[in-house]
Amino acid sequence: MNRFFVPLATATLACLAATLVLGLWLASWDIRDPADRAAQSWATMHRLAGIATGLLVVLTNSIVMTYFIGTSRWCREVVDTYSLSAELARTSNRLKRQAFPYAVAGMLMIVVIVALGGAADPGGAVRSHGVAGLSWTDWHLVASIAGSLLIGFGFVRQWQAIHEHHLVIEEVLGEVARVRQERGLAG
Repeated sequence: MNRFFVPLATATLACLAATLVLGLWLASWDIRDPADRAAQSWATMHRLAGIATGLLVVLTNSIVMTYFIGTSRWCREVVDTYSLSAELARTSNRLKRQAFPYAVAGMLMIVVIVALGGAADPGGAVRSHGVAGLSWTDWHLVASIAGSLLIGFGFVRQWQAIHEHHLVIEEVLGEVARVRQERGLAG
């Protein structure tokens, strides 16, 4: 996990940034004009990029959650099987509990961004003027910027937990090797 989380999170953040830049660039076009084929084409590209980026954010956070579910259970079972220090299992569980809120928040944030993007779509079903004096497009922009920062911060915190958890796994493996050597099971 240590090897591929950083490239995956970096690619996800790059997609978030590219989708945001594309959305900002769309502000110079009149996407409300259905006759402007170029504007409609770029708006469609932004929508598709948003959907793909949303799926990538959910995938990245889901992988982190799956990793921690599996490895923390593995740590607990190995600690029990080899009668190792229970602190190893507690540390593993603590790191899992640290990473989960960031993963869930990232997934929820991308849902909010996409939902506000749908509300901002001039061809969509939402026809109100927005909330609190801001248009749906303004809300989508604010959520996109704030959400991207939140997701990025969450990835940093998840990476820290993954890195620390990798050290716990290495310690568990070292203890298992020691116990197996003492019992004459190494080989």
